Amino acid sequence: MERYDLLYRLYEEFDVTTLRELQDFVDLFPPVDSRVALDYWQDAHDDLEARKREIQGEFAAGETFAEVAARADRESAFTAQDLLSAYGRRVNALVLDVDETLRSAGRTDNEIPREVLHVLTEFHESGVPIVICTGQTLENVKGFMIQGLGNELVHSGEFAIVYEAGTGVFTPGHGSDTKRLLYEELDPDVRAIFDDIRSRVIREAPESLRHGVHLQGNEFNVTLKPNFDVGSDRAESVVDDALVYLLDLLGSCVAASHDGVAADGAATDPGASARAYYADADPEIAAVLDRMDATPAVAAADVAAATVGGTGTR
Repeated sequence: MERYDLLYRLYEEFDVTTLRELQDFVDLFPPVDSRVALDYWQDAHDDLEARKREIQGEFAAGETFAEVAARADRESAFTAQDLLSAYGRRVNALVLDVDETLRSAGRTDNEIPREVLHVLTEFHESGVPIVICTGQTLENVKGFMIQGLGNELVHSGEFAIVYEAGTGVFTPGHGSDTKRLLYEELDPDVRAIFDDIRSRVIREAPESLRHGVHLQGNEFNVTLKPNFDVGSDRAESVVDDALVYLLDLLGSCVAASHDGVAADGAATDPGASARAYYADADPEIAAVLDRMDATPAVAAADVAAATVGGTGTR
């Protein structure tokens, strides 16, 4: 418990809030050609270093505690200590999503906040590999990561992107393994179903839906994206409609791949089978189907376990 006691003392006895504010200001101060602004930065830097020296003088591992206080609030520090106690080792990789993690999904400029980019750079400089896991396309994510973090970091060999919900992996700096198309390892029958969905998804969509979405340019996944502002009522409505449509289309394509024969005990309606299967697997899908009055009567247990997935609405 000694380390916990030291953390309690650190956050009780020192003004760590001001310390973090000074650290953020010093780290994120934009490059300017102004003597007044540079003097202001220097004053903040000197104040920061003085406060760190005060902490360093009070703890045996003072330098470490000063850096913890300057970069983590109380909750984050104790969570980190809990993880260290549970696993007995440092973090060996940083794995994170893009939307609602690196940036707000409501942003339309594809930019990651500067303070987030700074933290990612610090992780990289400390030797922690960064792995981005996303449902987005590789080109979209690679573009704004290079723009934000720089080409050197992204191609350092310690950065990777798992894209389109795990169907591909991009690890620059690894020769022939730089880009791996994991979907190529799927059974040919599964890939044929995706090809069928992709060829029919826009052509067979109801007119009201066809004019409200577009097909994202994925390498493999089938993703319908709304033509309206992210987070708007119209976008949310069309995403719900698209989800129901995609599930029904998926069921139809699976049934067609089996010559239209339903599995023993499954619903004769392939769309209902697909809805039941995914509603049972994902509470969010179940909630949408319930809200749309589209919950099937068939039980998930009666649906063939071989039903395939991978379509999405975004």
